[in-house]
This record gives sequence, structure tokens and C-alpha cells, in this order.
Amino acid sequence: MIRVEGLVRRFGPHTALHGVSFHVARGEIVGLVGPNGAGKTTTMRILTGTLPPSAGRVLVDGRDVAAESLAVRRRLGFMPERVPLYPDATVDELLRFVAALKGVAAGDADAHLAAVVDRTGLAEVRRRPCGQLSKGYRQRVGLAQALVGDPELLVLDEPSAGLDPRQIVAVRELIRELGGERTVLLSSHMLGEIARICGRVLVLDRGRLAGEIVAGDDPERLEREYLRLTGGGEAPA
Repeated sequence: MIRVEGLVRRFGPHTALHGVSFHVARGEIVGLVGPNGAGKTTTMRILTGTLPPSAGRVLVDGRDVAAESLAVRRRLGFMPERVPLYPDATVDELLRFVAALKGVAAGDADAHLAAVVDRTGLAEVRRRPCGQLSKGYRQRVGLAQALVGDPELLVLDEPSAGLDPRQIVAVRELIRELGGERTVLLSSHMLGEIARICGRVLVLDRGRLAGEIVAGDDPERLEREYLRLTGGGEAPA
């Protein structure tokens, strides 16, 4: 589903990615971890078509992201680390706007959005302005807008950030449910959550792919391997 080949990204004299290559098969849930500044968000921005690569390429279901950006974006849902929301728009208005952008047929929008709202636990705040929501609900809205349009691929950057323990469990179970239905690439600093959700984990360090770990629902082993691959530095908080 995703094939990353020799990905390079430069910002002036600084090189953020040095020839990164990896693949994600259809239906997999794969984690992307690394220290701050390792290149995780840059990789996700390139993959979602919001940042061009300096060299290399990314293919999503055989389509080159740089050459066919709009076609690729129609097939994916992206939840950035800082979800951009219109504070004066209600949750319902925002999701309807996203549905229109993604080409959801007007006649199907009501049923589709009702299903998305139910799945992400937003029913009780659906008529509330986004600017009045708690951090936890804003994260849920971010996940909901990524699910609008039933994308084949989900790219989620820190989906559990700012959530309380109960909300983290709910998001974890939702992402698990989505695996198999969709392909998921998930970035997080929470190694315990990554271990519980992902089948494989890709470790970036200083702009390079340091290695790959089979998660196996074992947070302690994942932490040990992470520290080994990143040179013994501190594990992410």
C-alpha cells in the first residue's frame, strides 16, 4: 500500500531525511517512532502530499505522491499532530465541510457522518463549536475528519496526545478495529501504545531508518530495542 524509496528532504543546509526506504502492506498497522527531530513528521507530511521530497519518491497504492498528489489525497485520511480546527464551526459543520472536500455525495453525507461521529464518540458535542472543546475532544475530531470519506489509508501523527487514560484506551481500540479494514501508519511517543496497537515498528533516528521491530504487544522489549537502535538515548516520553 505504501512504498517509500530513498526519501530525502532538505531544508536549506539541513538534511532532515537521508535516503529513507520502507514499505507498509495493505491492512497493516505500522508504527513510526524516533527521538524528537528524527524525521517522523517530515516523513508523514511528504507521504500525505503536504511537503515535496528533495529526492526519492513515495508510492501509495502504486501512485506517486508528488506526481499525483490529489489522487493520493482522495485515498487517505491524515490526522496531524496539531489538528487545525475552525474554532467558530461546530463539529458537524466541520465534518460536513471535510466531506464536501473529499467528494462524499450529498445524499450519503448524513448517514456517513453519523457513523463517523458514533465511531469516534462525538455525539454529545456534535453541535458544539470546535473552539469550546477540550483537548481530548479536539483529538477525536481530528480522528473523525481523517475517517471521513472511508479512506483506504490512515496516517495518524500522535493520535493519543493529550488524552486521559480512558480516552487513550478508546482510541487504541478504535485503531485496532480499523486495522484490516484500512492500512494505518501511526506515529507516537508512547511506546506502550505503539506496542499494543502495531504489528511492526519502524525506528527513525537523525533522519535515517535505524531499524524495524516486530512489536508483539511487549512494551518492555520494544523499549529495549528502541534504545539499542537509537544509540541508548532516552526513550520517548
